[in-house]
Amino acid sequence: MDISLLRLFVAAAEEKHFARAAETLDVSRMTVSASVRALEAELGYPLFDRTAETTTLTDEGVAFLATARREIAAAPAPAPAQAPPVQKAGGKAKASKGKGRTPDVKGQTRPGKRRQSR
Repeated sequence: MDISLLRLFVAAAEEKHFARAAETLDVSRMTVSASVRALEAELGYPLFDRTAETTTLTDEGVAFLATARREIAAAPAPAPAQAPPVQKAGGKAKASKGKGRTPDVKGQTRPGKRRQSR
């Protein structure tokens, strides 16, 4: 059984609200809902009463909550998230749009163009 599914289920069961559980775990509400549905499909019985106006656990859900907490406690701690690689200073060179002059002719006047006198 996937520990991440169990963590999402326990958060939703403790909050009794999918959106608050998602906010607590910094994931989307759809992720929490899909994870609970996947867990219900894996177990073969519903964990939440979807007909009630508020989020409530079924009797099987209450029993499974204790089991889920034990499995989470027995599982190894999640690995810390790796920081994104640090990029070197600087950026991409901007491409010429075709209106500039190439370096080997800079400083020379354009053929057919007169310099304006001062």
